[in-house]
Amino acid sequence: MGTIIQMHDISRVYHMGSETIHALKSVSITISRGEYVAFMGPSGSGKSTLMNIIGCLDTPSGGTYILNGKDVSNMTDNELAEVRNKEIGFVFQTFNLLPRQSSLENVALPLIYAGYKKSVREEKAQLALESVGLANRGRHKPNELSGGQRQRVAIARALINNPSIILADEPTGNLDTKTSYEIMELFENLHAKGNTIIMVTHEEDIAKYAHRIVRLRDGLVESDVLNEDINTAAKLKAEHQTDEDIHQNR
Repeated sequence: MGTIIQMHDISRVYHMGSETIHALKSVSITISRGEYVAFMGPSGSGKSTLMNIIGCLDTPSGGTYILNGKDVSNMTDNELAEVRNKEIGFVFQTFNLLPRQSSLENVALPLIYAGYKKSVREEKAQLALESVGLANRGRHKPNELSGGQRQRVAIARALINNPSIILADEPTGNLDTKTSYEIMELFENLHAKGNTIIMVTHEEDIAKYAHRIVRLRDGLVESDVLNEDINTAAKLKAEHQTDEDIHQNR
């Protein structure tokens, strides 16, 4: 399988006026290609800081971070931007779609930075939309789509460059229960195709989709375990329907 992420003794310190905040203290994590990992932890645990460092949106104050064979610990902003565009597909809680652009244009956006010509961008974007079940929504703008459809567009955009890692930050945070399960089913399918998925979530039932759960507290790894009780969308949907039946029969 091979290692895709190797972090050793990562720390991150922020200076805010006279205050020093140790967001990460000493974090060492190895993630293999094709893994499905969830990061969990209370507010202030360091999970968002760790996600930003993994996603090359921030650099560590100390330690080493090897991403797909490259040491990205001390890269410049321009070098990090290039790594982000090639190696990482982002999925955010708030979708981060451009409101005036169509679904197709939103999905194709990373390919502009990668230097593809327009006809190739559109062809690849259409294939990405098909892969998330939105083949017929390419001309729709975000305000013409449901929350679940918007998140699917965001996932298609994350997939467009065939990234080494898909980073999902609270991907179901703005979605209702039923739509959340549909989006997690999509992540299940992407993982089954061999994608490496790293997800930040504070929801236990969503974290249980991952095959490994890393819990952080006070800037340290509190636990790092394989998930013995993997949720599937089908299982959760059935449980949800049973709960609804019980509620209706009362």
